[in-house]
Amino acid sequence: MTTTITPVHAAISMTTNINFVPRVELSAPDISGYQHGNSGIEYVTTFDSGEPGPHVMINAATHGNEICGAITVDRLFKMNLRPTRGKLSLSFANVAAYLRFDPAAPHTSRFVDEDFNRVWNPATLDGPRNSVELARARAMRPAIDSVDMLFDIHSMHDPHDPVMISGPLEKGIELSRQVGLPLHIVSDRGHANGTRIRDYGGFGDPASPKNALLVECGQHWEHAASDVAWQTTWRFLRVCDVVDRELAESQIDNTSLRKPQVVRVTDAVVANHADFVFTDGLHGLSVIPKQGDLIGHDGGAPVLTPYDNCVLIMPTMVHVKPGLTVVRLGRIDA
Repeated sequence: MTTTITPVHAAISMTTNINFVPRVELSAPDISGYQHGNSGIEYVTTFDSGEPGPHVMINAATHGNEICGAITVDRLFKMNLRPTRGKLSLSFANVAAYLRFDPAAPHTSRFVDEDFNRVWNPATLDGPRNSVELARARAMRPAIDSVDMLFDIHSMHDPHDPVMISGPLEKGIELSRQVGLPLHIVSDRGHANGTRIRDYGGFGDPASPKNALLVECGQHWEHAASDVAWQTTWRFLRVCDVVDRELAESQIDNTSLRKPQVVRVTDAVVANHADFVFTDGLHGLSVIPKQGDLIGHDGGAPVLTPYDNCVLIMPTMVHVKPGLTVVRLGRIDA
């Protein structure tokens, strides 16, 4: 028996079909006009209000096939958004991967050589190895070092209600609560195979006033993911108070929402076999009531919950391979 957290966004459908083939409902915008920008870094444009305030960045295309963020940043450019205080940067990150996006093969352009969102630590950035993604991260690093508040827009491989990834620190959780959407906040320590941009430098330092959020807007190419990207971006800008408040309010759907719920990640389940399958009926944000309940089978071996009321976070239902994290497990804050 399983129970389910109330869906965050009614427009986002859920499925447990392991043969799920996504429809590409979104079109990747042409971003070539933003290449030269004004910052000295390609595809990074910074607007300075001339008034005191934080440097806020809205970042898209950390992964090349996650296009809802690119749609949002493109829309912000086209509406000529400018900060009323501080600075506002609009950026496209892994452009080389993004420019390879093909709706006929949408899974193939996540990155070129390696995950851009796993290289953000000094040892890697200052180290000897090279890749397309490392070159881009090194180019963007001076801009990222100057940012006080970062909003990094992502989407997900499998159907899943949107979640805000706050990182492990209370400052990230509190900022997520202030943004107020999505209604599920996932507090985690990142990934064992590298550091995300939202955890880089002061963003991941509890003593620093800098802060960052990563939003997962839903399945990569659903229309609803674009809506979530737009709404969360404007809510983030409103909290940072760097744009005209009346303009922000005009873009935000202020439908009454529940108080966000925090889920703290405790474990990661890594597949040992390519035939890892989840128990029928489970999906992202399913809550498994009892310790020892069955999550799925890995090469025929049962996979069980480690504690009561265990939440499944971003399960991978398709394209499983050995060594892949197929789901993270979390506890709901009381």
